[in-house]
Amino acid sequence: MDDRIEEHARVLVDWSARIEAGDDVVVSVAEGAHDLAVAVARALGERGANLVTVYGSAEMSRAYLDGHDGTFDADPDHELALYENADAVLSLGGGRNTSAMADVPGERLEAASKATTGIREARLDTDWVSTVHPTRSLAQQAGMSYEGYQEFVYDAVLREWESLAEEMAGMKERLDEGDEVRIVSDGTDLTLSIENRTAVNSTASVVDDSHNLPSGEVFTAPHATEGEVTFDVPMTLRGKQVRDVRLRFEDGAVVDFDAGQNAGVIGEILDTDEGSRRLGELGIGMNRGIDRPTDSILFDEKMAGTVHLALGRAYDACLPEGEAGNESAVHIDLITDMSEGSRLEIDGSVVQRDGVFEWEDGFE
Repeated sequence: MDDRIEEHARVLVDWSARIEAGDDVVVSVAEGAHDLAVAVARALGERGANLVTVYGSAEMSRAYLDGHDGTFDADPDHELALYENADAVLSLGGGRNTSAMADVPGERLEAASKATTGIREARLDTDWVSTVHPTRSLAQQAGMSYEGYQEFVYDAVLREWESLAEEMAGMKERLDEGDEVRIVSDGTDLTLSIENRTAVNSTASVVDDSHNLPSGEVFTAPHATEGEVTFDVPMTLRGKQVRDVRLRFEDGAVVDFDAGQNAGVIGEILDTDEGSRRLGELGIGMNRGIDRPTDSILFDEKMAGTVHLALGRAYDACLPEGEAGNESAVHIDLITDMSEGSRLEIDGSVVQRDGVFEWEDGFE
């Protein structure tokens, strides 16, 4: 086995999920992620954890949804019990066809999502971590050779996480102390309140309420959003690629939208529920091991020189104790490039200009 796969598994189990002896762990294995699953299983066995494996296939999900009449039972007990009794859930992404869900009707996807709200909440109550094993389908989606994509993935995943965590701590401090963020770039002039919010230093470890590997972002839960934003980084949503998404906010909610490609997908997402028209996340990418978009949110939202905003559910870690944030059945991230002609301000002070942070060489 490639040594990098075994190292990926060790980082996932030890640094990210912090698995200990006796932990009950669910591992969800996507198509093509077999080698990483084997390495993770070995690492879990060595640490004395208890393992249950489930198979996650986009093609199986499509077949199920295609055959279903669309009236779903709410939170089936057998699946809910699995996650309610788990200490950790490790999701190993991969896949054979990144567009497998492209022809599933949006209303059926929304109905299935709403019907599993309790299951989703139970999974999010665990020490869950999502990662990706490099597959040929993901390489093709990224427009890269398979070997080149492998190098890209491991450059992003196998980082000196403690060192990056220290750098990102400075951005967390700025956000925690700030009241308002302004994002300005081509097609974007947006203000967001972050008053009384707590930013998460997303270090790829559950210790810091960080649940993605790779990670490398600092995020918070904004409110009172006003203005316009253009998301110019292409992204596949619900099996269809969307480009140049434009949203206009008034009183914290989307009042108008458009897109250069597949605007209908955005419309379906916005119509999911009341919370899907409001933002649940503002994230600032800081992982310089990710140097190009690959049409994968797990990587692209962490890319240094980008900012992403999520429509829908807010994360509890960003909210004051006892306060409910934006609630929704969706959490959909959209990304804007901040590398040229842009600035990111906190309380009127520029903390990033043209993709360069104020503490980095080249900031002007």
